[in-house]
Amino acid sequence: MTDVAKAAGVSQSSVSLVLNNMTGARISEATRRRVWEAVRQIGYQFEPRRQEPPPVTGPVTRNLIGYLVDEISTSVHPAVTIDGARDAAWEHGCVLAVSTTRGNAELEEATIRSLVANPALVGIVYSTIFTRKVAVPAVMADVPAVLLNCYAADRAFPSVVPGEVTGGHTATARLIQAGHTRIGFINGEPWMDAARDRFKGYRQALATADLPFDPALVRDGDWAPTSGYEQTRSLMAEPRPPTAIFCANDLMAVGCLEALRDLGLQIPRDVAVMGYDDQEMAQHTRPPLTTVLLPNYEMGRWAVEHLISDVIHGHASRLLQVKLDCPLVERGSVRSLVEEEAVRPAPVPAGGSA
Repeated sequence: MTDVAKAAGVSQSSVSLVLNNMTGARISEATRRRVWEAVRQIGYQFEPRRQEPPPVTGPVTRNLIGYLVDEISTSVHPAVTIDGARDAAWEHGCVLAVSTTRGNAELEEATIRSLVANPALVGIVYSTIFTRKVAVPAVMADVPAVLLNCYAADRAFPSVVPGEVTGGHTATARLIQAGHTRIGFINGEPWMDAARDRFKGYRQALATADLPFDPALVRDGDWAPTSGYEQTRSLMAEPRPPTAIFCANDLMAVGCLEALRDLGLQIPRDVAVMGYDDQEMAQHTRPPLTTVLLPNYEMGRWAVEHLISDVIHGHASRLLQVKLDCPLVERGSVRSLVEEEAVRPAPVPAGGSA
């Protein structure tokens, strides 16, 4: 939808309203035509949301899926994950009941007990805002459940998490493929699973390409743009600064881009920049940010579909942890060094004129 929005010159929200034929939306007919023309031009494929839930056949009457998350208002990621879970539930004739617990154990238990008391309950998706190990509430012991963006030490429940090591490897390998051998890495808070695994992927990609790991090219940030800015200035002050910088999230990459501009450097001609997450802002930076997609929507869908397959359709599977791919999203902040040399202006001979 973001591609359609860009082609039509409207917001992604407007595209969603038009495609889903939402009633009450004050969208002009001219705007609707532009959106549908953009859909046709880029070949966007989608299935309109059903106006009524599909009929549930057979004796099954359960159609409620509980969704618990510890936080939703401090990041865009859990909202996108809920979108995926809600869409998958609706397609299977179920509705999603979302509860935010703020990590309060008493509230979690009360919410779970309330859900379990409902005979329509299919099961529970237990979700966290940050990927981490969790102690699943005891009250969930006999409840069909899937862990989303988290995992239990005893693997007593199936779980789905992003493949962060592979994502970090993918991002770094793209910079290596572009010809860079000195690649800076600005990580998030190192105690977090995401930071640890993205850093591991960075080191693995260097090793795969027989490039030495240089600790002088690594900085720890805090996921915010300011730390991306400050750590980029620090990296570029090194005696041998990097020619590419991989930021462990898009917010820090925004700060990185700003710092490089303040230093008078051009992107990607002088320094290539890689982000991670693929937040909507990544399309609107200068240049648009090459990044790695965090599969929030896909994780939400997988959790609900696995739960429905297990409980409603009886396709029980062994307990497992699934790691979903974090694919590369190519934009304009990374270009091969060969391409850069081809577009770089020829030097002016001494004594000559431009």
